[in-house]
Amino acid sequence: MKFNYNPIIYLSFAATLFVACGSTADILSTPIENIDTSPLKVTELTEAEKNNWGHLDLEKDTIPGMAVDRAYAELIKNKKGKKVIVAVIDSGIDIDHEDLDDVIWTNKDEIPNNGKDDDKNGYIDDIHGWNFLGDAYDEQLEYVRILASGNTSNPNYVAAQSKYDEEYQLWTGRKTQYDQIAQVIKNADETLAKHLGKKDYTIKEVNAIKTEDQTLLQAVQIAQNVNANGATLTEATSEINDILVQINERLNFNLNKSFSGRKTGDDINNLSDTGYGNGNVKPLKKDEAHGTHVAGIIAAERNNGKGANGVANNVEIMAIRTVPNGDEYDKDVALAIRYAVDNGAKVINGSFGKSFSPHADWVREAIKYASDNDVIFVHAAGNDSKNVDTEPNFPDDNVNYVEVSDTYIRVGSLAPKYGSKMVSSFSNYGNKNVDVFAPGSEIYSTVPENEYEANSGTSMAAPGVAGIAALIRSQYPNLSAAQVKQVILDSGLPLTTKVVVGGDASNVKPFSELSKSGKIANAYNALIMASKLK
Repeated sequence: MKFNYNPIIYLSFAATLFVACGSTADILSTPIENIDTSPLKVTELTEAEKNNWGHLDLEKDTIPGMAVDRAYAELIKNKKGKKVIVAVIDSGIDIDHEDLDDVIWTNKDEIPNNGKDDDKNGYIDDIHGWNFLGDAYDEQLEYVRILASGNTSNPNYVAAQSKYDEEYQLWTGRKTQYDQIAQVIKNADETLAKHLGKKDYTIKEVNAIKTEDQTLLQAVQIAQNVNANGATLTEATSEINDILVQINERLNFNLNKSFSGRKTGDDINNLSDTGYGNGNVKPLKKDEAHGTHVAGIIAAERNNGKGANGVANNVEIMAIRTVPNGDEYDKDVALAIRYAVDNGAKVINGSFGKSFSPHADWVREAIKYASDNDVIFVHAAGNDSKNVDTEPNFPDDNVNYVEVSDTYIRVGSLAPKYGSKMVSSFSNYGNKNVDVFAPGSEIYSTVPENEYEANSGTSMAAPGVAGIAALIRSQYPNLSAAQVKQVILDSGLPLTTKVVVGGDASNVKPFSELSKSGKIANAYNALIMASKLK
C-alpha cells in the first residue's frame, strides 16, 4: 500500500457531536559535536520555508532538513555530474507534468507504439518504464486476499482474520461518524442559508444573528466552531466528503472480500508468468497522485520558476506503475525491481509496504539482485507508528536480522520542527530495521495536471534519501552502491535529543534509538564524505 499519510481529522463541534479533535577537502562539514544544542525555532515557518523545509539546514535554519540548498550553494554549484537513472516503483506518474517532463527516462532501444519488443527485454513498447497494473487501480489489502482465498490452512489466516476484524470495525465506525458529521454540517448550512436568505453568507453575518430558536442557535454554534478551525461550512463539507471517499474506498475495495481488482490476466502465484501489463505509466485518474508526488521530491526540475525543486539535478525518472489503491502484489514488486535493474536504474525508490507478504522471498531475492548489481533500493518505513523490529513491514532485506543486501535503505519520517516533536507522529521506527530519518511531513511536490500540494508520509521521506543517493552517484560515479549507502548513514546528523515516538506523549525515547544510524540524512555532509572516499 502507498505510504502516504492522510490523517482522518475529527472536526470539533462543541456540545453538538464529536470532540476530536571537485575537491572539497577544505570545506568543513556540519559540526556534530554541538548539534543537540541547536536553538529551537520559535517562529512559525514562512510560506517559502513550508514549501522547501526539507531542503533547509538544521545548523543554519534551525529546521531539520537535509541541507540540500546548502549543498548546491557551497558544493555542487555548476558541477553537472553524470546522469543517473532513478526508478520510481509506485502508482502512475504524470510524465507530462510541467516540472517533470524534462527529467523522464526514455528507453532509446524501443520504437514507440509499434507493438514490438524491439530491445528484447520482455516488455513491449516500454518507452518510459512499465505498467504492471494494466488498467487496474483499486485493490484489496493483502490480508483480505488471504481470507478471500478461503485457505484456512494458510499459516497467516488466523492473523489475517484478526487484522480484518479490527480494521473493518474501525472503518465502519468511522463511516458512521463521518456520515453523521456530514449531515450535521449540511443541516446547519441549510438553516443559516434559509435564515440569511443566501448561500454565500459570511461568518460576520452568522455572528450577528440573535435568536432564541434552538435549531438556528445550534447552526450558529456549529459555523463558529468550524470557523475557529479555519474553515467555512462549505469548506468543511468538501473536506468531509473527501474523507468519506477515502472511507468508502477502504470499505468497498480494500476490505471487500468479494472484490477483485486484478485485470492483467496473469497468474499472481507464478513468477515466471511475465510480460503482462502495458507501457502506459501515467495515472488512470487525477486522484492517483502518489507516484507523481514522489517523483517530484526526487527530481522536479530545479530553479525553473515552477512549483518545487527536486533533490537531484541530473537524473532521469524511470516510471514503474506497480502500486494500486490497495496492497501491491509481491510478484509485481519483484518483477518491477528486476525491470529497474535490468534497464539501467542505479537508484530505486519504493514508497509502499504492507504487513502481510505471501511471497516475501520473491521480493527479497529481487532486492538482493539489485544489491548484486550495484543498485540502491530506498524503502519507506511505513506509517503505523510502530516498531518494525518487532512488527513486520514488507518488503524487507533480512531474515531474522540476517541481511541479504548491503544497498537497502529504510527511511523514517521527520516533521519540520526541531525538538521533542521532530519525529512524525505516524512514522515507524526501529534501531535494527530503520536506517535513517528524513523529512516526510507536509512535503510540497508535484501532483497530476501541473499542480502541486503538500503531502505527508514516510513515502515522502524515502524519495528525499533516494535523491541524495542519486546526487552522490552523479557527482561521484566511481563509488559503489554499498559505499553510497554507508556514506548516507555515516554522514547524517547524529541527534541524542529525546523525542515523542508514534505521537504518544507518554512514549519518549532518545532519537538515537529509533534507527540503526541514529541520524537524520544530510546531503551537504554526504557529498563531503563522498568526496573523501573518491
